[in-house]
Amino acid sequence: MTTAAADLWLRSYHPAPDATRRLVCFPHAGGSASFYFPVSAALSPVADVVALQYPGRQDRHTEKGVETVAELADRITDALRGHTDLPLTFFGHSMGAVLAFEVARRLERGGQAPAHVFASGRRAPSRYRPENVHQRDDDGVIAEMRKLSGTDPRILGDDEVLRMVLPAIRSDYTAIETYRAEPGAQIGSPITVLVGDDDPRTTLDEARAWEPHTLGAFDMKVFPGGHFYLTDHAQDVIAVLKEHLTS
Repeated sequence: MTTAAADLWLRSYHPAPDATRRLVCFPHAGGSASFYFPVSAALSPVADVVALQYPGRQDRHTEKGVETVAELADRITDALRGHTDLPLTFFGHSMGAVLAFEVARRLERGGQAPAHVFASGRRAPSRYRPENVHQRDDDGVIAEMRKLSGTDPRILGDDEVLRMVLPAIRSDYTAIETYRAEPGAQIGSPITVLVGDDDPRTTLDEARAWEPHTLGAFDMKVFPGGHFYLTDHAQDVIAVLKEHLTS
């Protein structure tokens, strides 16, 4: 992947040229890089923070969405290969957690494993639930977005904008709902799982099931709240990341 092509995938809101570590943030289904702007602002003094921008949203809205986790992970891996000059830490929420895991697997095969993976708001790759949001009509997809409370209310309140981004959102749901992990899939990087105690998409047991997916250390942190617990507890999540990045 050329540098220009790779830059389509990565957003750096607060450049940190003197950083000694890099935090890569993976958005949720329907999410965009700007979701992590506050994380970048808070952590840029201690790390180079980059957020991924998937096709089909914001400044990539004219591109077709990607409908498989495998293809997304392959393309993200290619984009990150030129950014492994610093130790990498991954943070992914919901679909982003699965992508962080799959990209870590791919980089590890090339000898560029991340130092740590933070998996937020997502059951372990080995845990499957039948889900069909991607097969619903537009109103059904929108209802799911409202239910999980992770989409900017300004988008949900603007029908024209909402209809424009729906194809990308549907692509994300298609990718994550049809994802099946390879049997026994593991990474060598340590994994820390973060989860809300009332998350309708991830039980505590499903979150704890990430442990067999790492050959390294495993930790789990539980916060009050639902699927988007991290919006209400942003400072606590940032503190967890900062402790890791400065240790």
